[in-house]
Amino acid sequence: MTGRVYLVGAGPGDPELLTVKALRVLGAADVVLHDDLVSPEILALVPARACVLSVGKRCGPKFIRQQEINGLMVGYARAGYTVVRLKGGDPMIFGRAGEEIAALRAANISFEVVPGVTAALGAAAVAEIALTRRGVAPALTLVSYGHAAGEPPTRWRSLIESGATLALYMPGDDYKGISSELREAGLDRCTPCVLISRATTPAEQIQTTTLERLAEVPPLPSPTLIVIGPAARFAAECATPPAEPATGIAARMYC
Repeated sequence: MTGRVYLVGAGPGDPELLTVKALRVLGAADVVLHDDLVSPEILALVPARACVLSVGKRCGPKFIRQQEINGLMVGYARAGYTVVRLKGGDPMIFGRAGEEIAALRAANISFEVVPGVTAALGAAAVAEIALTRRGVAPALTLVSYGHAAGEPPTRWRSLIESGATLALYMPGDDYKGISSELREAGLDRCTPCVLISRATTPAEQIQTTTLERLAEVPPLPSPTLIVIGPAARFAAECATPPAEPATGIAARMYC
C-alpha cells in the first residue's frame, strides 16, 4: 500500500507550541524529513523506531536540492511509509511547501498539511508586540528579505505606504543594508524596530532600536526575525537595547 505524507509545522522552537495534531502525527511517523530550524527538543519527540533525516537548506551551501527532498517524500510514501516533512514555523509560510505539494500531487501521493505557529507570531508573543494593535497597525505583512535568483525585488515603497507592520523573515546580518533600503523607500528613520533571535527557545534574544540605528545592533544568531513599524514601540520592557548607542540615548527612547 502507498503511504501518506504530512507537511507539519514545528513552530518557532518551543516544543510546547506544537499543535496536538502535530504531536500525534509525529508519534505515528515512520520517516521524518526535517529542516535545520527544527529544534533538538522537538526532534526528541520522534519515536526511536523512525528514520530521521536532515534535509535542511540554510543560507550558504545547499547539501540537498529541493528535487531530492521531493523524491525522498515520494519514494518513502510509495514504499508504504508514513512520512512527516517537518518544517520550522508553519509549512505554508516561506517553506517551499508549494513545490512539495505539487510534487506529491503529480505522484498521486496522499498528503495532509498540519499548520504550525509561524515565526512572526512566536516572536511577537515573546516580545509582547500586538502586531495589529488597534489604532496603530491596521495590517500585518510577512515578507522575506532574502530572495532566490530570478525572483522579482520586493516593492518596499508599496508595503510602506500600506501602513502595515512588517515582519521581516530571513534578514541575514546586513542590518545596515536593510536600514538603508527601507529608508530610501520612504520609511521614517525613527520607525521602531525589534529584533527577535531564536524566539521561544532558551537562547532567545530580543533587542529594540530604530530604523536609523538598526546598523548599530550586533548580528544576532539565526534564525532572527525583525518587526518594523509603530506597533514595535510597544515591545516588552525587558527587551534589551543595543550596547552603547552612538547617541547615548537608550534604544527604547524613540524619536
